[in-house]
Amino acid sequence: MKKTILIQLILTTFMFAQSQKLTLEESLQIGLANSKEIKISHSKVLGSEAQINEIGSQLLPKLTFGASYVRLSDVPPFEVVVPISPTPIKIQDPVLNTYSMKLSLQQPLFTGFRLSSLKSAAELNYQAVEVEHTKEVNEAAFKIQSAFWNYYKAQNALELVNENLKSLEQHLADTKTFLYNGLVTRNDYLKLQVQTSNVKLMKIETENAVNLARVAFNKTIGYPLNSQTEITAPYLNANLAEYNYDDLLAEAMKQRDELKSLGYRVEAGKESISAANAGWFPSVFLFGDYYYNKPNQRIMPTRDQFDDTWDIGVSLSWDLWNWGYTSSKVTQAEQRLVEVQNLFELLKEGVEIEVYQNYLKLLSEHDKVAVNKDAVAQAEENYRITKEKYNQQLSTSTDLIDAETSLLDAQTKLSNAQVDFEITKIKLNKSVGRRIY
Repeated sequence: MKKTILIQLILTTFMFAQSQKLTLEESLQIGLANSKEIKISHSKVLGSEAQINEIGSQLLPKLTFGASYVRLSDVPPFEVVVPISPTPIKIQDPVLNTYSMKLSLQQPLFTGFRLSSLKSAAELNYQAVEVEHTKEVNEAAFKIQSAFWNYYKAQNALELVNENLKSLEQHLADTKTFLYNGLVTRNDYLKLQVQTSNVKLMKIETENAVNLARVAFNKTIGYPLNSQTEITAPYLNANLAEYNYDDLLAEAMKQRDELKSLGYRVEAGKESISAANAGWFPSVFLFGDYYYNKPNQRIMPTRDQFDDTWDIGVSLSWDLWNWGYTSSKVTQAEQRLVEVQNLFELLKEGVEIEVYQNYLKLLSEHDKVAVNKDAVAQAEENYRITKEKYNQQLSTSTDLIDAETSLLDAQTKLSNAQVDFEITKIKLNKSVGRRIY
């Protein structure tokens, strides 16, 4: 019973969470927490951090242990024949079971700067991956905000259609009264009926668009696709006061995550060249070994017991000739650096174009909002006048339908323009390198 109540409570809480109206900030929190792309990106950050530790561990002493057991075939004992003895003198019986244990310590003293360069490259790559992770979060936030505002746009369109349908149904009821009193023709009444049917069809299509927009929104925030989520949006204000192209471009060149990431990778490429050049230098290691063997080969004569010995020394290894292996590695590292440097320059050009396009798009959307506001004001006034004339039978149902249609079209365009301006503003902020979450 307790388990049943607990499950019901969890399901009730879950359904309530899915049915509540989500703000933009709440949508971002939920979506970013559920984003699989962000989780994948975070795993790359952890993997890159582990690579630093992997290379760093090679700079430290390495302690290894080895053990073995060998069974040897039986051989005659070691005997010496001397003239004074009629029989050979046995020096030593063979030891058929050998046990060996070895503890080794090795410390690199000089590797031609290979390890230090590789560690520096790994640290720079880690910084690049961290910046790329931030970029992925920003990209996910943009998808969530775009889905949020497209859902809002569809909801607004449905509200306008419902208002238009309600108004038409009222006109249809009034016109029916006019027809009963002989003030309008049956044709006027039928025209309003046809228009009402058209708007009902429009409502069906708009409701479908709302459902599709809700599905897209649910997907971006990690909810089940059929969740009946609802949203509430802040007031939209198409303001351009804070935007200046030159300032935006300078900010983008300084703040874009892609540029930061490639900048780190350029520096990492330089360290990789240094690591490849390590092949021209010798490698020097300090080593020490501790042996515990039975028998121990360093003790003569060999005896069937465990004895310990040790050694310590310095080793040097230097490739004097390797058929161009080192020079090939250096060339590869140099060409990878050239590739990244050119990608960096291409990206800068792409960022400049992207910022400019988004800035022009923002100006265009701002102008559309202003024009559509005027169009709505004109359509509202035209509808008011036409409605008054129709009520006094000074205009036809066709005039009223035209005024209704013009008003609905103007209101829809204004709503869409306001949302498009908001999405474009978010896109411009993202292209500049600002955090949009």
